[in-house]
Amino acid sequence: MEEKLNVLDIVRDQIKTVCGKLGLEPVVYELLKEPVRFHEVTFPVRMDDGSIRVFKGYRSQHNDAMGPTKGGIRFHPDVYADEVKALSMWMTFKCATLGLPYGGAKGGLIVNTKELSQGELERVSRGFIRALAPYVGPEKDIPAPDMYTTPQIMAWMMDEYDKIKGYPNPGMITGKPIAVGGSLGRSSATSRGCLFVAREAARKLGFDVKGARVVIQGFGNVGGFAAELFAEAGTKVIAIADTKGCAYDADGLDIKALEAYKKEHGSVAGFGAANLSKEEMFALECDILVPAAMENQITPEIAKNIKAKLIAEAANGPTTPEADKIINERGILVLPDILANAGGVTVSYFEWVQNLQNYYWTEEEVNAKLEVKMVQAFNDVWAMHEKYNVSMRDAAYMTAIDKVARAMKLRGWY
Repeated sequence: MEEKLNVLDIVRDQIKTVCGKLGLEPVVYELLKEPVRFHEVTFPVRMDDGSIRVFKGYRSQHNDAMGPTKGGIRFHPDVYADEVKALSMWMTFKCATLGLPYGGAKGGLIVNTKELSQGELERVSRGFIRALAPYVGPEKDIPAPDMYTTPQIMAWMMDEYDKIKGYPNPGMITGKPIAVGGSLGRSSATSRGCLFVAREAARKLGFDVKGARVVIQGFGNVGGFAAELFAEAGTKVIAIADTKGCAYDADGLDIKALEAYKKEHGSVAGFGAANLSKEEMFALECDILVPAAMENQITPEIAKNIKAKLIAEAANGPTTPEADKIINERGILVLPDILANAGGVTVSYFEWVQNLQNYYWTEEEVNAKLEVKMVQAFNDVWAMHEKYNVSMRDAAYMTAIDKVARAMKLRGWY
C-alpha cells in the first residue's frame, strides 16, 4: 500500500514547495493539504443472478473557496481513498489555473466495469449517485466522466438525481450526451486546448506552429483529435504512436489515411515510411512533442534523448518527477498537464453554464470561448514563469495556489 500513498504525498509536496516559493503563510498549506469534505459511501445493488452485492465509493471535495467543486467519477477496481483525495487536489489547481469558478473534486467507485452487464452497470451507476445525492448538485459539486465512465453513465446519473429531486437538473453533471444537455465541442476540447497553448508557447520560443514538426504519443480520443487539429493548423505531424507501434514519415503523415489504416488493422504499426520503437519515437528531432497516452511515459532514460523544443502534456502525468528535472536542466520548455490538457474541464464548465441558462451555444462559439480561456491561462502562467524564473510546471501551480490562497484570505479563512 505504501506506493499508492505516494500519490497523496506527491501532491502535498507540490503544495508545500509552491507555498514556500510564494511566501504564503503556513496556514495556507494546512488548509490545502486535506479536502474540506470527504465522503465514503456503501450501497447495495441487485445483480443479474439475483444476488445482492455491496459497493463502496468515495467523493472528495477538496476546496470550495472559488466556487462549487468539480471533478470526474472513475470506476476502477483499484480506486482507493488517498488517490481520490490527491486527484481532487489536482482538480482544484487545474480549475484555478484556467480561472474557472470551481474548486476541485473527484469521485471513485471500487468496481471492474468489464465484469458487469449493461443492466448491472446502469444499476451500479444509479446506486452510486443515489448515495452521493445529498452531497452533489449544480450549486455544490458537479461530477463528470473519468476513467471507465462514459456520457451514457452521466445520463443515467442525471436521470436518477432528477427522480430524487423531482425536477430536471441538467447542470448537476457534465460530460453528458448532446441530446440530454451536453455541450458541442466537448469531445475535441482537450486536444484543441492543447493546440492553443502550444501555439502560444511556440511564439514565445520564436517559431510558428505552421510548418512545425510534431510527434504525438497516443492515438485514442485525445491523441486522435490532436493529430487532426495540429494537421489542420498547418503542422507536419511526422510520427504517431499507439500501444502496438509508431507510424513515422519525415515528410508528414496523412492523418485521414492513418485513421482508416488503424480502423482496418487495429494499430498504426506498419503505416508510413518506418515503424519506430517507443524510445526511437521520443528521440525524434521535432519542434513539438505531445504525450497523449498514459502517465509516467517520459522516464529519466527517455528524457535524456528528447530532441523537441516544446513538450505539451495532453495526457495526465506523462512525465515522472525525475524526468521532469532532466528536461528542465536541458532547457526544454514543458507545458504541464494542468495547463495543456485543461480544455476538457473548461468545456465542461461551458456545459454547466449552458445548462444553468438553458441556452445552448454553437460549436464555433464554444471553440472561440475555449481559445480565450486557454490563451489567458497561458499568459498568466508565462508571467509567473518569467517573474520567478521557474519552470512552467512550477509556474502553473504557483498561479493556481496564489488564486486559491487569495480567495481563502478574502473569505476570512485565515
